[in-house]
Amino acid sequence: MNGQYRKDIHPGLEVGIILKKDQRSGHITYGYVKDILTSASFHSRGIKVRLTDGQIGRVAEIAEE
Repeated sequence: MNGQYRKDIHPGLEVGIILKKDQRSGHITYGYVKDILTSASFHSRGIKVRLTDGQIGRVAEIAEE
């Protein structure tokens, strides 16, 4: 899963996000979802979330369970 659909993401889910400062390099930061910030059901660049440590970015990948 690539994180473009809001229905696939929920609080507590482990995800990899791309922070704003890392958009050029594509560096992925991992953590657990605290809040979903995108209200739309789909976003082409990934749903924006806040991690439990406070970092905000777009979901690049969803960790396998």
